[in-house]
Amino acid sequence: MHACCIQIEKKKEYQVTCVRPTSDPSNTDCTGGDAMDDELDEEMLLAACEEWESEGMDGTSSANWPATCTSISSVHDSGPPHGTPLEKLPGFDVSTGHIYIYPTNYPVRDYQFNIIRQALFKNTLVTLPTGLGKTFIAAVVMFNFYRWYPQGKIIFMAPTKPLVFQQIEACFNIMGIPQCDMAEMTGNMPPVERKKSWQKQRVFFLTPQVMTNDLSRRACPAGDVKCVVVDEAHKALGNHAYCQVVRELSKYTSQFRIVALSATPGSDVKAINQVLTNLLISHIEIRSEESIDIRQYVHERRVEKIVVPLGDELKLVKKQYMQILCVFVQRLVRFNVLFCRDPASLTKFQILKARDAFRQDPPPEITGARRGPIEGDFAICMSLYHGLELLLQHGQRSLYSFLLSIANGSKGISRTRSELLRNVDFTTLMERLREKFSGTLHNSVHNTSQNASNLFSSTSISDGSSHSHIEESSLGLSRKDKKSDREEDYATSHPKMTKLQEVVLDHFKKFCAEPCASKTAGTNTRVMIFAQYRDCVQEITDMLNHHWPMIRCMSFIGQASAGKNTKGFTQKEQIRVVNEFRSGGYNTLVSTCVGEEGLDIGDVDLIICYDAHKSPIRLVQRMGRTGRKRQGRIVMLVTEGKEVAVSAVSLVSQHVSDMKYQNQEFD
Repeated sequence: MHACCIQIEKKKEYQVTCVRPTSDPSNTDCTGGDAMDDELDEEMLLAACEEWESEGMDGTSSANWPATCTSISSVHDSGPPHGTPLEKLPGFDVSTGHIYIYPTNYPVRDYQFNIIRQALFKNTLVTLPTGLGKTFIAAVVMFNFYRWYPQGKIIFMAPTKPLVFQQIEACFNIMGIPQCDMAEMTGNMPPVERKKSWQKQRVFFLTPQVMTNDLSRRACPAGDVKCVVVDEAHKALGNHAYCQVVRELSKYTSQFRIVALSATPGSDVKAINQVLTNLLISHIEIRSEESIDIRQYVHERRVEKIVVPLGDELKLVKKQYMQILCVFVQRLVRFNVLFCRDPASLTKFQILKARDAFRQDPPPEITGARRGPIEGDFAICMSLYHGLELLLQHGQRSLYSFLLSIANGSKGISRTRSELLRNVDFTTLMERLREKFSGTLHNSVHNTSQNASNLFSSTSISDGSSHSHIEESSLGLSRKDKKSDREEDYATSHPKMTKLQEVVLDHFKKFCAEPCASKTAGTNTRVMIFAQYRDCVQEITDMLNHHWPMIRCMSFIGQASAGKNTKGFTQKEQIRVVNEFRSGGYNTLVSTCVGEEGLDIGDVDLIICYDAHKSPIRLVQRMGRTGRKRQGRIVMLVTEGKEVAVSAVSLVSQHVSDMKYQNQEFD
């Protein structure tokens, strides 16, 4: 595994500098010596290159450094800066601490080499576009601290369980840390077992919540922690578990290295500064797709925004729905607690602000007994405006599912249910939606539970012949059912559904029509679709699977169960879906936000964003799923009206953030 390694060596006179506060392997960073470090590093590099050229190492040109360089000697005449004495660094192994190892079992990339060189000696925030090797950087840093501190503990924290599982496998494949020294910890593991593991193992992969719990129970030997890797570091805001872990560790020791990883460190400068402070970061390594040392590893990504009109049917449903809203809005207007008379121009935020104002300063004519009904009307309006957003952005089926949950009493309060059921327009609209979607909604719920419980009843996919067997069992459909389903037109609930289906079909037809395409061309291209809500995810999945076997589609959702009918995926099911998608068992994955962060889902040629998000972080993470090994395409589907403005804000924010990252406009 490690037959080929670059050993970067420091002579005896320079040993103390590898453990000083500004560049030692364990001590928390101070920024005061950075200028001295940079000067010394430049002198070291120059001296090493001159020495290497004079000795003719390996008979190669110095232009190939660092790929063939085997050692870098320290500079004697400049003298090392004053550093922390070795006796004050408990656990540091002097015999291994004079070198750090960089693996060459993977292609050597200059930007990774340079970032690792900094991250070993400074608390570093690493910002790289998705798919450019943040995990590789973390693995190399972890391995060197694993060598330098034979009794030290190394921590890798990721926000979700699938990410934790994926990282332990990746780190083993990259650096080959013995598996007997590595442990994956989850909340399902009993605290007693975790305590035993803390005593036996040295490298831990876990969620920050587990780490927080073990620190509070004194199960984790905090003083022995020497290196902490924080994945998806942009989450380290406020009182997030990442922040709690760093604060708690700092109570026991200051001699631990932090490496923070993120494709998007924050939505604005204020958020980024918060992340830097909370994670004790003193050095930032930023690369974008335009960076000189990155360009050769990224490919063009075309972003297309398709504005979809509402259509006559959706406009009719919206008009009927607005009549329901108008009843409750006008009530609030009559009580002088809401001053916008046009329901079409109201938003949930405006209603929330009006409710807060009412609570702080209610009109004098409204007595205590009358405040309850007004609070109830505010609650009904907020629920109904959420339903309006579902209708306009996701479709009639999502609205029907939401209203049905209110009518059944599974969502909302009893007063909301009774008020709506007495409304004639509401019952008329529900009857209309029931006629159109009741059967498909039932099938959708059935398929979701089948995906969660019987998703992987068959064996792993090994070739194209077993694809249909896997898909049929996972969807709970027989071949006969599939054939009859394809003969009927699928009842789409939003014009965006029709456009999405058209885009996906065109992609696969175009890919299969290429001269070099084989009969199994559909397995060589991947499509990933993002939607915010599970109902929408399942609807898209059902719709696209009507085009089997050209499109083999699978949903990918979180672990939490949403009500009685929608069961989440277990961790094993999530991992298996990702593996099958990567290997070609499915060529289309429809995901909620769980698929946005971190997961290695392989090469994707087409990304479709079914809904728009204001957050540039989520947009960047979605876009980062494509363009890794060949040209990628991103299609954003937006409904005319408000969603167009939301998508514009997101794109502009993402561009501004990129500019700020490059200019490093931080305090």
